[in-house]
Amino acid sequence: MERICFLGDVHLGCGTPSEQRAQAALLCEFLRALPGRYSHVVILGDLFDFWFDYRTVIPRAFWDTVAVLGALPHQGVTVDYLIGNHDFGHWRFFREELGIEPSTTDLERCWHGKRFYIAHGDGKIPGDWGYLLLRSILRSRLAQSLYRWIHPDIGIGLARWASRTSRQHTGTPPRDVVEGLEAFAARKLAEGYDIVVLGHSHVPVLKPFPTGWYVNPGGWLEGEPLFASFDGERLELLPVRGFLAAMGEKSSSSAMLAQQR
Repeated sequence: MERICFLGDVHLGCGTPSEQRAQAALLCEFLRALPGRYSHVVILGDLFDFWFDYRTVIPRAFWDTVAVLGALPHQGVTVDYLIGNHDFGHWRFFREELGIEPSTTDLERCWHGKRFYIAHGDGKIPGDWGYLLLRSILRSRLAQSLYRWIHPDIGIGLARWASRTSRQHTGTPPRDVVEGLEAFAARKLAEGYDIVVLGHSHVPVLKPFPTGWYVNPGGWLEGEPLFASFDGERLELLPVRGFLAAMGEKSSSSAMLAQQR
């Protein structure tokens, strides 16, 4: 069974403490439901609202999610993890401790004979040279090495503050971001890809083009969290809570049948 799901822009760590706990619990419940139902999960970036791992320290608030993610490869689920514009501070931890390599580049995959182009989506808007320059500086080995000299309590606090400040300035994604990502997807489809999967905009999209499909599962901060699903025949956007509810109903039905027997 080769069945793939895509999710992104969860932004764990955003919101009040109670909102953060509820968000993390929902994500962990969803990830635990994947083994046996999906063979691959692709994380489209900004899983965390901020992330920075030091030589011996990682953000403690995300430990439950990290533990669940690390278990997936051992349960038969392949994990592809694209970093976004918020969670780019990965270094060694995911690779060395979880066996998951955070990708700093776009991904190309082939499933069920379909060519996929997968990206977070930041830096895809024409003329966004200022952001691209800033991104290259922040993600450079020198900048991140220097940042690790800051005490983790201060460094992770600064990363959290910068992330929240960035969101306050950007707010709702402007129309040019949504339209720019759609135009980027159209160009990739014209190059021969069958399905383009992006995140970043927080706006869900499932749109057919003459040569393929553009899908964006949207974000988890706005309304009902969604994920994209592909089984070789159907490409669809599904509600996370609806998926979990259906799994619960199936489990209850199976238990009742077992008792009757």
